[in-house]
Amino acid sequence: MTTTDPTVATFTISSFEAAKEVYRQKDLRQALYDEGEVVMGDVLVNLHGDEHRKRRRVENRIFRRETFDHYERDLFPQVTEVTVAPYVAAGGVDLVQLGHELMLNLAALTAGIDRPEGTAEETRRLYDYMQWFIKGATLAHSTEDKPALAARIQQALEEWDEEFLKPSVARRKTALAALEAGEITENDLPRDILTTLLRSNDELALPAFALRREIAFFLLASAHTSATAFVRSIDHILGWLADHPEDAERVTGDPMFVQRCVHETVRLNPSSPVGMRWALAPVSLKSGTEIPQGSKVVIDLHAVNRDPEVFGPDAAEFNPYRELPAGVGPFGLSFAAGIHVCIGQDLAAGVVPRADTAPEEHLFGLVPGAVRYMFNQGVRRDPADPPRRDAQTQRPYWGTYPALLG
Repeated sequence: MTTTDPTVATFTISSFEAAKEVYRQKDLRQALYDEGEVVMGDVLVNLHGDEHRKRRRVENRIFRRETFDHYERDLFPQVTEVTVAPYVAAGGVDLVQLGHELMLNLAALTAGIDRPEGTAEETRRLYDYMQWFIKGATLAHSTEDKPALAARIQQALEEWDEEFLKPSVARRKTALAALEAGEITENDLPRDILTTLLRSNDELALPAFALRREIAFFLLASAHTSATAFVRSIDHILGWLADHPEDAERVTGDPMFVQRCVHETVRLNPSSPVGMRWALAPVSLKSGTEIPQGSKVVIDLHAVNRDPEVFGPDAAEFNPYRELPAGVGPFGLSFAAGIHVCIGQDLAAGVVPRADTAPEEHLFGLVPGAVRYMFNQGVRRDPADPPRRDAQTQRPYWGTYPALLG
């Protein structure tokens, strides 16, 4: 146990089994985004109890296998090709920028944010807004003036609402009215979070500010976490190929292998290095640890996902051939567990394959698909311009990652 505030006891969890138990405790509430309330105040990941169950039940209607198949097989391959093509022609790209640009295109589809102009400038404006939302979600780890930053993030939310969200809401309300009148069918409706929430207004009755935050959250969560996994996966695979050149053909031709590489990357590099919970009531763990009401629980995901008791003596190393115990996900607990397991896990990383999985029927996930596409475009590090970390946050993000293509 460690204490950072004399009035609050803080318990740090660093073993895999204990972390899995903590995530499944109903009396432990999300605490990770307390400082990021400007964006995260009442979004799905921050809700607890009945409120969380009600909203998750509604949003699960869009997070279904047939929707994921539609994105992976019908929508995203073309989005990937169109987004990457100019950089292939130019012979190089910053993978950090490309990752966010690429995943933003997906995130806009998933969240329900329209871009009627269809111009690069319009996409750039949406990208700039998303960067503010990311700063809001990770405010606790910012090295900037936090009150001033929160005020600027709130301004960005309001400007984004006027430019993008309100017109997108209006279009969906028009479509829902047409459906009610029998003028269109279900297949004519957009398959996105915004449409689902608007259709469920009687169940949820979200005020405008809550709807704004929820859609902003899905925009940043879909884009940012996937973009960071995209860059980190390419980095790990390039490092692996330097020592295992015999796997070069697998990276371009074997989507199952690429998915394993992405899962291993996500295990070693969870989007947040820690999880946090507040104890709403006294909690007893199987280890004998007693957590009093009002205490904070910190899940050290960096340690949890490298627990040698679960992942072996080389747990801190990247190994796409890693053998795992039954019941352990290849990405560790990076997507959490229990009632707060990431709702977009299968969309981003795909379904964990079984021994008898048929590749033609498998859901690989959008990040593995994008990573494999990049290796088919000859992605490699730029020896004249090495990658650099982001100095504006304590989180281990790449700030820039120059790469050559072709």
